[in-house]
Amino acid sequence: QLRAQNQVLKKGVVDEQANSASLKEQLKMKDQSLRKLQQEMDSLTFRNQQLAKRVELLQDELALSEARGKKNKKSVESSSHLSQEQKSVFNEDLQKKIEENERLHILFFEADEQHKRLEAELRSRLEVLETDAAQHQAVVDSLTRKHTDTIEKLQNDKAKLEIKSQTLEREAKDCRLRTEECQQQLKNLQAALGSRLEESLCIINEKVPFNDTRSNKYNALNVPLHNRRNQLKLRDLAGQALAFIQELVTALLNFHTYTEQKVQIFPIDSATDTISPLNQKFSQYLHENASYVRPLEEGMLHLFESITEDTVTVLETAVKLKAFSEHLASYLHFLRKILPYQLKSLEEECESSLCTAALRAKNMELHRDMKRLTAVFEKLNTYISLLVLPSTKPEGLLRTNYNLVFTNIAASLHGFHDVLKDISKHYSQKATLEQDVPTATQKLITTNDCILSSLVALTNGVGKITSFFSNNLDHFTASLSYGPKGGTEFISPLSAECMLQYKKKAVAYMKSLKKPCADSVPYEEALANRRVLLSSTESREGLAQQVQQSLEKIAKLEQEKEHWMLEAQLAKIKLEKENQKLKNSLSGHLTETIQEHSVLPNAAERKKETTEMSLRDPIQSTSLVSDLFPSAPDVESREDLIKNHYMARIAELTSHLQLADSKSVHFHAECRALAKRLSLAEKSKESLTEELKLASQNISRLQASKDELMTTKRSYEDQLSMMSDHLCSMNETLTKQREEIDTLKMTSKVSCQVLTAR
Repeated sequence: QLRAQNQVLKKGVVDEQANSASLKEQLKMKDQSLRKLQQEMDSLTFRNQQLAKRVELLQDELALSEARGKKNKKSVESSSHLSQEQKSVFNEDLQKKIEENERLHILFFEADEQHKRLEAELRSRLEVLETDAAQHQAVVDSLTRKHTDTIEKLQNDKAKLEIKSQTLEREAKDCRLRTEECQQQLKNLQAALGSRLEESLCIINEKVPFNDTRSNKYNALNVPLHNRRNQLKLRDLAGQALAFIQELVTALLNFHTYTEQKVQIFPIDSATDTISPLNQKFSQYLHENASYVRPLEEGMLHLFESITEDTVTVLETAVKLKAFSEHLASYLHFLRKILPYQLKSLEEECESSLCTAALRAKNMELHRDMKRLTAVFEKLNTYISLLVLPSTKPEGLLRTNYNLVFTNIAASLHGFHDVLKDISKHYSQKATLEQDVPTATQKLITTNDCILSSLVALTNGVGKITSFFSNNLDHFTASLSYGPKGGTEFISPLSAECMLQYKKKAVAYMKSLKKPCADSVPYEEALANRRVLLSSTESREGLAQQVQQSLEKIAKLEQEKEHWMLEAQLAKIKLEKENQKLKNSLSGHLTETIQEHSVLPNAAERKKETTEMSLRDPIQSTSLVSDLFPSAPDVESREDLIKNHYMARIAELTSHLQLADSKSVHFHAECRALAKRLSLAEKSKESLTEELKLASQNISRLQASKDELMTTKRSYEDQLSMMSDHLCSMNETLTKQREEIDTLKMTSKVSCQVLTAR
């Protein structure tokens, strides 16, 4: 290879030299042709100049001859004049040839210099090529040396590989012997397994009366293998779908609500004039949107709650999907109901005098988009109702068509997303056109902004749902179609329900098996302890001592019991005596208690003291009660009077307490609201101050550039006037905000004082 490369390099050098020689020859030829062309050009220009001068001279001579013919000059003078003119022409020709000769000498000198320069350049290029050839030769030499080294290494490697091949041949012979032994063992194992298989088949045929896996109907009742990871994944996906559906529901509610507001505002404002009966009916139907949109979230929530870790979630067992499908069908019915009114409303808006041609075109685009939106919902409802069939009518959808249904749902979601993009785009263009209408109000602009924000939220939500469903499409098709072992599918929803009941029973049985047994003494240890108890006398003496001590404790407790029984009898006797004394002392003072009934409100505190004293000494408490209430006809009337008074007092205090609690809660809520308003006012104050700073900076910049921009003075004066008006409005808003902040601070202080007083 190196020699071939060297030869190629030599051929390249020779070719370069030949090319340089050919280029030199071509250069010489080109120079010669160029010189010839230049000479011819110069001669032609010189001849043209001569002819032009001769024509001029002839014209002058003609004019002179005509002028002199009148005077009748002599012919001798004219002939002498002609000879002088010919001499002058010849002199001019000679002078021009001399100049041409000088110019040719100059061109020849320049060509010679250029030739020398080219020769020097070619020589330098030849030297460079020679140096390159020397370098290439050095590279070739180094490569030849490396080639010889590699040849030696390859020869050594060849010897090593030959040795390895010999060892591998030996190992191959050993492996052949081993394979023969393994084949013999395999034959023996096959014979043994065949005999065992025959025995097991005989046992199955004799002992097993029924094999339920042969029939799909019976096999559907078998509990499949529990895939906990699959269930957790499905629950996670259902949770994500629930969050996306909640976002979609909020966006749809906002869109229908703001559309209702828009119908009542444009093209006729309901506050100033009556809108058309069509728009009245349309707004009435739109007002009912929550009753159709909210159930979608509820149906998805029920479906999410039905997917747990313990169940088997497939399309045959997903019974809650039917409720979601019904809610979606009701919402589709709502869309079909409002679609003609919406289309007629757009047509009526196009017929109004305020509608321009561009606005009419945007309305017709929205007209088409609304039809497409309803068609997309119809597709989604159709495919989701197909997914409900395995849990209601399994013959309506085959297992082989599940994948097709899921892919069609994904395609419908993509179409739904595209339709919403078009609606948001066309509606934004329509909103910008409606702002230019002369009767456009701020309420209309804000309503259009709200509708656009709801459409953007709806588009983003549907985009999330579309990407979510497309990313998990393979998981849905794989996880929602597994069944019992050995079977292809669940036969019917009834068999799936029975399978779930069997699964619950199996789980309960497994849990009962996993219950830990009660702690007990090991059998060997119990036997050893029994022998010790039967044989040892020390254990008997210890038990006798424990029995004696327990008997002594029982005797002491009996004595204490008798003592406290006697004490209780004495206390009862004392209590009866004191009650008798109380009855005697309270016999004649009923009228005084009626007059002193106003003093009873202070009796609550005294009663507390008496109860505290009664805990210490019951006899003393009875005497205090007799002192406090010295007049009563009998004990029952006195007790009723005290009871009624305290009940009234307790009711009054509880009512006061409840009133104070409600007032405190009310004041707390007011304080929180005031604090929020205060924080909002401070934020608005900061924003307004920043705007004021920016406005002041803009004013300073405008004033600084006033001298440089005198040509645009009028436009800047208008801008300055507008900015000053804006500043005035901002100052007014700032003053208002400051006043509101001061009032809020005062009200918060007053409320805090009231709370502290409470």
